[in-house]
Amino acid sequence: MNLDYSLLVPEFLLALAGVVVLLADTFRGELKSGRQLLPWLTVFGAALYGATGAAAGSMTSEFAGIFAVDAFTAFFRVLFAVTLVVVVVGSHEYVSKNIRHQGEFYTMLLFATVGASFMAGARELLTAYVGIELLSFSLYVAVSLAKSDSRSGEAGLKYVLLGGLASATLLYGLSLVYGAGGSTSYVEIAKNLEHVEGLRMPLVLGLVMVIAGVGFKASAVPFHMWTPDAYEGAPLPVTAILSATSKAAAFALILRLFSGPFLPVIGEWRTTIAILSLSTMVVGNLIALQQTNIKRLLAYSSIAQVGYMLMAVVTMSDVSASALLLHMGGYLVTNLAVFMGVIAFYNHSNTEEISGLHGLAETNPFLAMVLAAGLLSLSGMPLLAGFTTKFILFQAAASGGYLWLVTLAVIMSTISLFYYLKVIRQMYVVLPDGSQLPYATEPSVRQERWSMSPSSTLVVSVLFLGIVVVGLYVAPLAVAADNAARALFKA
Repeated sequence: MNLDYSLLVPEFLLALAGVVVLLADTFRGELKSGRQLLPWLTVFGAALYGATGAAAGSMTSEFAGIFAVDAFTAFFRVLFAVTLVVVVVGSHEYVSKNIRHQGEFYTMLLFATVGASFMAGARELLTAYVGIELLSFSLYVAVSLAKSDSRSGEAGLKYVLLGGLASATLLYGLSLVYGAGGSTSYVEIAKNLEHVEGLRMPLVLGLVMVIAGVGFKASAVPFHMWTPDAYEGAPLPVTAILSATSKAAAFALILRLFSGPFLPVIGEWRTTIAILSLSTMVVGNLIALQQTNIKRLLAYSSIAQVGYMLMAVVTMSDVSASALLLHMGGYLVTNLAVFMGVIAFYNHSNTEEISGLHGLAETNPFLAMVLAAGLLSLSGMPLLAGFTTKFILFQAAASGGYLWLVTLAVIMSTISLFYYLKVIRQMYVVLPDGSQLPYATEPSVRQERWSMSPSSTLVVSVLFLGIVVVGLYVAPLAVAADNAARALFKA
């Protein structure tokens, strides 16, 4: 048994950063910089975590047989670190204005990232479950931290109640899998499940409950009911974390489970995942058509994206896993660009309604361009990250024999273009005074242009470049995803 604690240095650094941020907030009266220091301590901790995690990417080792350090874990460590840095830098202005307990806020984001990291690297069931709970409990608190907004408390209550039910369901399912597999170790379960003819029913029931539990974390239909309310009620930076880190962690765990311990019984769960994929992309896209709040629209958009990603799980192989990881990277860059743009707009206008975006192309053309590019990328328009990564994902699913599912996904992607264009129309067709082209060639009352803060401008610009670069030159991300997928199946 390898007890080399240096393998867990990135997670230790991240947890230590959380403690330091909490103490700095406690004694902020003694510090000259006060609360202004907190986001930069968080960024520093996240950067150390990402750097040390990436440095260990060439390793292939395990800590005590419960945590793997390989290219797959390194891939997600970097994703989580980049996500945290982007969210903190892009939203610290929002946090200073709208969140009273900032030390707790940044601490919860750091601890949530630690939990996500353990979900990605776990090699046995209980370690994975501890990671899920650390991520979940941190986000329960973070969702409800906007105490001036009554929706935040309501969202936190719904999230914790439904999350507790999902966790209980997952834990009971893991106990049934343990009974059928005879171990909590992924490797031992995979070996033992090749000979489980006498325990078929308990195993199937356990798989169904595990799928329900992880489906809740990923926001798959019909386990998505918490998502719209939590997205709408949570502070905007927390909504960004829910759509990025939480989903990436859920799929990291799904890939670990369904490519390892559950792979020998793929016939027992493949149809169930295909049904989940179908229902998720259909429900997410159709309900998104009716939304008027940008956060709820992005909630249903993210649900639909989960449906696309589940296609790679249905056709589980190293090729489909690589395609899923590639799409995950492109999705995170695109989704974060949209959320950081929405946060920058909220800082100026204090509104979350889609109608509030009218005339943005006149008052802040750069932000309007970034939001339009992000939304078109989410829909899968060519030359942008969403098209390239989604095309590779769909190709992998079609090669796996699920052409009918890919056909439906293409139809749903076309439908999604309608509600994304609804937002773009507000920015480019409706003028600042509420009139619209072509009936008015210019606004009757000229509104002055406004600018974003330097940090928001930097983050939004970098993410916009990421959308374009990944769309035109996906090779570096594809190589990283391929290495991670190979490490996953080698394990």
